Order: sequence, then C-alpha cells, then structure tokens
Amino acid sequence: MERVVLVDEEDRAIGVEEKMAAHLGGRLHRAFSVFVFDGSGRLLLQRRAAGKYHSARQWSNTCCGHPRPGEALEAAARRRLREEMGLDCPLVKVATYRYRARLENGLWENEVDHLLAGEFEGSPAPDPDEAEGWRWVDPAALRREIAAEPRRFTVWLRGCLEQALAAAPAPRARAARG
Repeated sequence: MERVVLVDEEDRAIGVEEKMAAHLGGRLHRAFSVFVFDGSGRLLLQRRAAGKYHSARQWSNTCCGHPRPGEALEAAARRRLREEMGLDCPLVKVATYRYRARLENGLWENEVDHLLAGEFEGSPAPDPDEAEGWRWVDPAALRREIAAEPRRFTVWLRGCLEQALAAAPAPRARAARG
C-alpha cells in the first residue's frame, strides 16, 4: 500500500495516509513534479499510460509522484524518474506550486507540489505501465499546444509550466561534429 505525507499549508508534515484515500478525500499532501531539459532547452514530456488511475493518456512533465514517509524529496524524485522514465540525472528544486483540482473518478489533486529540474541528453526507456510515450518539445511549441488543446495535458502541467520553464537551463552552443 502506497502512502503519502499529509501536510499543512506550510508543507509541514501532519500525518500519513494511503494514497488513494488521500486523493478521494482531497487531503492536502506533498508531491513533486520533475522537469528534465536537454542542452537545447527542450523539455522531456511523457504521455501517461492508459492504465493510470487518473489523467490517463494525457501529456505531462517528465515524471511526478509523492515522497514516501521519511524519504527526502530529491531521492524520491530521482527514484520515480528511474521507475517511470528509465533515466537518472541530478535534480535541483526550483519552485513550489500549490494547487487543488478535481479529477475524474471522484479524485482530487490537493498538493504542495515541489518542482525539480534537471538536464539529460539521450533517450529515456520508460516503463510502459507508467508512460506510453515521450517526446522532447520546445517550450514555445508546448505553450501553443496547451493553448490550442489544454485537455491533452495534465492539470498540474498546465498550472506550473511557467515556473518550471523559468528554471530551464540556457541552451548551450553545440560543438561542431566532425
């Protein structure tokens, strides 16, 4: 049984609850969202698998999840990055996003969402039970896609994208290949 850390508005731990119960009851809990960029400043998106308990088949940030009770935030985020996307990279916390949203199936997102960013070059190897697709996207193109078809994207991505993009590494000049 997966458990989440219940928190107050200041993100102080106040208890622990089973994950589904917290989402059904709309209880405020701690979460994280990971945003991985490449050296060109593109963001790695995942398309959530069809079997996910909410927001299935929607495009989202690189990965997200909940730290386990007693688990450090960065350790939890890197664990989920490996589990969901089959990659690992150093992460830094860049912002905190507080939101509450009604989802399908009577579920609620009510989270203090810690945004972490990292940089990675290469191709992920996602777990198909977690992500059924992935792509690198230019931030300007992503903004246009979200404006045109917001329901194709998770509610939290739409809400915290600008905070995450502010943390994107500056694109690097590519070395000439020869």
